[in-house]
Amino acid sequence: MFAILKKEINSFFASPIGYLVIGLFLVVNGLFLWVFKGDYNIVDSGFANLEPFFTLAPWIFLFLIPAITMKSFSEEIKQGTLELLLTKPLNTLELVLGKYFGALSLVILALLPTLLYIAAIYSLGRAENHLDWGVLIGSYFGLLFLGACYTAIGIFASILSPNQIVSFILAIFLCFIAYFAFEGIANLNLFSSRYFSVEDLGLSAHYESISRGIIDTRDLIYFLSLIFFFLALTNLSLNNKKLS
Repeated sequence: MFAILKKEINSFFASPIGYLVIGLFLVVNGLFLWVFKGDYNIVDSGFANLEPFFTLAPWIFLFLIPAITMKSFSEEIKQGTLELLLTKPLNTLELVLGKYFGALSLVILALLPTLLYIAAIYSLGRAENHLDWGVLIGSYFGLLFLGACYTAIGIFASILSPNQIVSFILAIFLCFIAYFAFEGIANLNLFSSRYFSVEDLGLSAHYESISRGIIDTRDLIYFLSLIFFFLALTNLSLNNKKLS
């Protein structure tokens, strides 16, 4: 599994595409947060906090992570190297996990430079200890779990087609459904109940919940279950390809 993980990271940075994807993530965030006028501009908001970043990041992740994962299995299928991987002394689950953690490592690498925003926000604040560290840490945990879920969805999408563009578009669609669709359905009040909310099925509600700085076991179980579900689907699809 670790050999696959290392191979994924090396292949990503073997071409300019890896640096371009991460660079675009940082540039787009920087432009919206510090340069462009609008609701996401931290300087114009008058509040020294990173809430605009955590509101914007799920949208950028929606395109960044599918761009990272689209080649995971699609390229192997197209080049015919998937059959070669399946003959190696590792089971399909190890192959899936290697691909998954390789892609997730790149997502974490893209997030690390954004920690500089904390220093910038701290210097902008007039009062001492003005940062709510609980909310800040919770928001980063939420963003990490969100990225982990998007990555699992992207890995699953990449095994469905040998065409990377198709995998990219499919991953965007599935991530959009997982994050935004249930919130939209909940706003229609079609399935309202005092015991159950459709919104709880979506990533958005759990991401916003953990971003408040409270680590709720229900949110953790939801994130881990979604990751497990899509990785299990990927493993099942890979086993079907192995048998065919």
